[in-house]
Amino acid sequence: MSFDAMWGQARSTAAARQQSSMQLNHVDPGITTGGASDYTVTSPDLKAVGNDAQELYHHLETDAFHAGATTGTASDQLIDDGFKTGLALSSAWSTWCSQAEALLSACAHIHNHLEDTVWTHKNHEETLVTNLSVEAIDKHFK
Repeated sequence: MSFDAMWGQARSTAAARQQSSMQLNHVDPGITTGGASDYTVTSPDLKAVGNDAQELYHHLETDAFHAGATTGTASDQLIDDGFKTGLALSSAWSTWCSQAEALLSACAHIHNHLEDTVWTHKNHEETLVTNLSVEAIDKHFK
């Protein structure tokens, strides 16, 4: 295949992609989007996920670190007795704590984000409805 043929094919492929993306982003003027919102954030599924994240957070907060004192004592004793496994145990405990704290942070973030999403969306919807109502009133006075 010659360079000109390959270049022509590449250009036609790029044009087709651009045209299809324009079509995907285009809304037919004949379609009306007025009326009630079709996007609902107050779904029981979102609340359930947020509640599960909060529940996991509380269980993990109490259960993840209960072995800390005994693990530290065992690690120190093994090190004092000259066993290299004492350092390994200490390192494993440190890694566990770091990962448990990361999981706690993620659970809190998920819960807070999902809880905030419902309220934020509700406020945005109220703002949009108010703005659209004002625009509808304004067009009658022009």
